[in-house]
Amino acid sequence: MPYYCYIMTNKLRTVLYAGVTGDMQTRLAEHVSKFNKDSFTANYNVNRLVWSESFQRVEDAIAMEKRIKGWSRAKKLELTQSRNPRFQVLN
Repeated sequence: MPYYCYIMTNKLRTVLYAGVTGDMQTRLAEHVSKFNKDSFTANYNVNRLVWSESFQRVEDAIAMEKRIKGWSRAKKLELTQSRNPRFQVLN
């Protein structure tokens, strides 16, 4: 079963959110529907997938998420744009 580390943003690209999931479609649907109304992603309208990477081990996906969360905004943008130069919505 693959696990995913992902980056999402809002319409204006003012927020970058990193997360981990084992079920990308369900997780994206939760973000888009604001399943948890009090969450960071709901409060900032984070609903656009712009980067993801799959891992065979959940520990590796979590380690990547932690690395990304420690990065500057510029480094997160660099990672995203390295695979998605136009910042297109992937979901």
